[in-house]
Amino acid sequence: MKKQVVSLLVDNHAGVLTRISSLFGRRGFNIDSLTVSATDDPAISRITLVVDDDDALLAQVMLQTARLEETRRVFRLDTARSLLRELLLIKVAADSANRSELREIAGIYKAKIIDLSPQSMVLELTGEPEKIDAFLKMFESFHILEMCRTGVTALARGGAEEPDELSQTNAITTPFGKRDF
Repeated sequence: MKKQVVSLLVDNHAGVLTRISSLFGRRGFNIDSLTVSATDDPAISRITLVVDDDDALLAQVMLQTARLEETRRVFRLDTARSLLRELLLIKVAADSANRSELREIAGIYKAKIIDLSPQSMVLELTGEPEKIDAFLKMFESFHILEMCRTGVTALARGGAEEPDELSQTNAITTPFGKRDF
């Protein structure tokens, strides 16, 4: 099993996210990460899912997702040819004894200190999931008070919303228009 990143362009309507996520859930997929955002067109939203599963089953679920009336495009992103980013906010217990060490770690990873109090420090870091994981590993010996991680958002490199080769060779037409997956 490997991590797969699926990107969908869907109509921006109430209930679309529920339909998409339940379709993946009913097929036994554990969704590791799910993000939804507006696009340059307010009528269209982008859903980015990260799932662990095999290629054959994922292709079947992508086909079923493409057949939904609200779905405009479905494609798998090749992580080697895509830009993946996450946002992390982490609040760490900080006092005069560990404050300089926390600042040093933040500097190495280019994290921003966005809040500072006598008892804590809040850091913000944006980057690839692996960078976020490595950053969090550095904080295992500190007392983490709170943490929030957004999940992956992604775009293909080299052009707006370009699917990988698999997607281009497996384009289908449905009653609702061309669907790439």
